Amino acid sequence: MRVLLVEDDDRVAGALTPALARRGLTIKRLASGAGVLDLVHEVDVVLLDLGLPDIDGIVLCRRIREVSDVAVIVVSARGEVDDRIQGLRSGADDYLVKPYDVDELVARVEAVRRRRGERPAAPEPPGVIQAGDVSVDIGRHEVQVDGQPVSLSRKEFQVLALVVTARGAVCARDHVLNEVWGHRGPAESRSLDVHVATLRTKLGRPALIETVRGVGYRLGGAYGPAEEG
Repeated sequence: MRVLLVEDDDRVAGALTPALARRGLTIKRLASGAGVLDLVHEVDVVLLDLGLPDIDGIVLCRRIREVSDVAVIVVSARGEVDDRIQGLRSGADDYLVKPYDVDELVARVEAVRRRRGERPAAPEPPGVIQAGDVSVDIGRHEVQVDGQPVSLSRKEFQVLALVVTARGAVCARDHVLNEVWGHRGPAESRSLDVHVATLRTKLGRPALIETVRGVGYRLGGAYGPAEEG
């Protein structure tokens, strides 16, 4: 199991890293929040300290949830009930208060993975998806309409990519929310509606993304099944 340890205290990290490695875990360690979002897609679990030098751990946890569904366990000296509630509400799967027993930490890591289930390895992302005159380069996160580049935000691109890679099948709202926002709620649902409306405007192709009322979205019939380039 691959674990990202986000811990600024060198003494804690120096003791914990070999202890976890002896128990069969593969450890990467960062001493600050910088670079965490670049690595979350490469690990199974993030062990997140809240007292980081460059960003509050609660804020970082929310940002992780915006880009990934990776398991997050907060490991912090902040032990008040309000702290634990805030950590869990920010998207953490579990919360362990320092000091703790290493074997308990490993047990919690394993429990989180069991609850979430072992996910199969993700398939290699497709290259360029073509839907009419709209070209979506999944790997490069680039979009062109009639040969002209269109600038999209990260979430706008993710929503568009989900719709076009479904090749005409319906993308359920809940699936889009979980994949792009990391969780579902009234605020996220409203944000999805706004992002879809903005996509239609930016692309200049309002019929590209068709709303299936009460279900989700699919590629508009006029554009036919998307084709991989």
